[in-house]
Amino acid sequence: MTRADLLQGTLELLILKTLSLEEPLHGWGVSIRIEQRTRDVLQVNQGSLYPALHRLEHKGWIRSEWGTSANNRRAKFYRLTALGRSHLVEEQAQWDRFAGAVARILDATA
Repeated sequence: MTRADLLQGTLELLILKTLSLEEPLHGWGVSIRIEQRTRDVLQVNQGSLYPALHRLEHKGWIRSEWGTSANNRRAKFYRLTALGRSHLVEEQAQWDRFAGAVARILDATA
């Protein structure tokens, strides 16, 4: 697994989780929610966000529809699909295993 794979997969996981909590959201809203929930530790680059949203939509994990944003602009709003919700459960379990393994190494004293 390359660093790019890890980051891409992590961003997709964060997007899916964000949409599972607060759907539907436009792209900018997804970015803001991730920043807020991580207390600005993670900031999503727009150049990474929109390709990730398109990949997720292509995989059938999210769907989009055009609407009007709070500031009265036309925007694409994203929502998690049933397939996406199922994939999120699997990915979150994998992430938990991965994070636990890394934590065990970092916590090692000998």
